[in-house]
Amino acid sequence: LNIPAIITTAMMTGCDAIHPGYGFMSERADFVDICEQHNIKFIGPSAESMRKMGDKATARATMEASGVPITPGMGIVDNTADIREFVKKVGYPIIIKATAGGGGKGMRVVWKAEEIEHAYNTPKQEAAASFNNDGIYMEKFVEEPRHIEIQVAGDQFGTVCHLSERDCSIQRRHQKLVEEAPSPFMTDELRQKMGEAAIKAAASIRYEGVGTV
Repeated sequence: LNIPAIITTAMMTGCDAIHPGYGFMSERADFVDICEQHNIKFIGPSAESMRKMGDKATARATMEASGVPITPGMGIVDNTADIREFVKKVGYPIIIKATAGGGGKGMRVVWKAEEIEHAYNTPKQEAAASFNNDGIYMEKFVEEPRHIEIQVAGDQFGTVCHLSERDCSIQRRHQKLVEEAPSPFMTDELRQKMGEAAIKAAASIRYEGVGTV
């Protein structure tokens, strides 16, 4: 995680490309910027792509602007009045999430009006403690969903394809336990629709490398 040490080593050895591994440095837009400043190829998406998808509220707005289908929702939530207005439009239940979240932290499902105050404050506190960012957003809560991921790959010339799906629905505390490919619940028609949406999502940010929608 020591960027100066990584760059110094790369410069001393005449390295012309860096693969960041998975997680950590692979999601650091500032690391991509520094690699480019030193004429080192970062093997993965551009810094601009990362910033467009780096937090969930920005990602929602980016995908909505690109015409990619998304769950009904609302960007950054600043007060409980926003939540009450949103519920009038979509009904209960809704889910409030940390924009920088992951692993089930900073999430609360709201089933009735009496829960709104607690569901607003608790995720903000958890998000601030876990991610140093108390931003939250909300979506319509989908009950008994299937968690289907589409693998995408993009090159530096703007070409994007998808490599089918994996079913990640078997989870414990919002952490995936099993990934099954192909999904036993997927139809050919749905696979085509989701594949096309995934390609559209990746192409809209000129995604480079291998990633997941």
